[in-house]
Amino acid sequence: MPQTSDRTFSFEFFPPATTEGAAKLAETRAQLAQLEPKYFSVTYGAGGSTRDRTLEAVLEIQAAGQRAAPHISCIGSSRESIRTTLATYRERGIRHLVALRGDLPSGSAGAGDFRYANELVEYIRAETGNWLHIDVACYPEYHPQAPSPAADLANFKRKVDAGANSSITQYFFTADGYYQFVDAATAAGIRIPIVPGIMPIISFSKLARFSDACGAEIPRWIRRKMESFGDDAVSVRSFGLDIVTGLCAGLLERGAPGLHFYTLNQASLTTVIWQRLGL
Repeated sequence: MPQTSDRTFSFEFFPPATTEGAAKLAETRAQLAQLEPKYFSVTYGAGGSTRDRTLEAVLEIQAAGQRAAPHISCIGSSRESIRTTLATYRERGIRHLVALRGDLPSGSAGAGDFRYANELVEYIRAETGNWLHIDVACYPEYHPQAPSPAADLANFKRKVDAGANSSITQYFFTADGYYQFVDAATAAGIRIPIVPGIMPIISFSKLARFSDACGAEIPRWIRRKMESFGDDAVSVRSFGLDIVTGLCAGLLERGAPGLHFYTLNQASLTTVIWQRLGL
C-alpha cells in the first residue's frame, strides 16, 4: 500500500432526527475519531430542511476536537439565507464546506435564488474570499439528470472554475469509470483532487434503493450475488466488505487522493474496511 500521509480520508454523517439518533451518532463519531480522519462532513436536507440539525451536529464534532465540514445546498435557498448561514459558520470557526446544488424539497414551488452549484460556489467565494475550503460533488458515472457525459463534465468544470478546492465523487463500484473520469477531467484542465466516495454495503435493499435514486451503477454480477443471499445478512455483509475493500485498495494503489466514506451513521463496516486496508 502506498504512503497515505498526503491523502484526505473523511467520513460523512447525516444529522440525526431524534434524541436516540443523536446518542447513536455520538457513539459512532467517537469510534471513527480513533481512525483520525481529516474531517467529518454532515449532510444538509432538501432546501435546507436540516440546517439547524446540521449546525448542531457540526458543533458537537468541533467540540469533540475534530474538524467538521457542513454540507450546504442552494436549491430552495435565497442569497440572504445562504449569507446568514455562512456568517454563522464563520463565527463558529468552520473553514470547510461541501457545496452542492441539492434537491428541491417536496411540494416546493420555487428553486430559490440559485439554480446550480457553480452559482453557489461563486457566491460563497464572493462572500467569504479564501476563508473556506470548498468541496464540490462530481459523478464518474454521470449525474442522472445530465444530458450527456460532456455536459456533466462541463458542469463539474464550472464548479471548479468558480472556486472549488477539491471534489468528492458519488459512490461507485466500477473503478475503471473513476479512472476514465479523472483522465477526462484532467484533459479538460481540472486540477483539483477528485476523492472517491465509498459506500460500505449495509444491506442490498438499501443499496439498490440509493443507487436507483442517484444513478450509481451496481454491476450485474454484484447485484445477482447479493440477490442470491436473500435475508442472509451475514453473507451480504461479508461479501460487501470484500467488494468494497478490494475497490478501495485498488483506488489507493492507482494513486487516488484519498477516500470519503458514506457511513450512514454507522462505524462498524467503515472501521473494518479501514483496518483491512492497513490505514
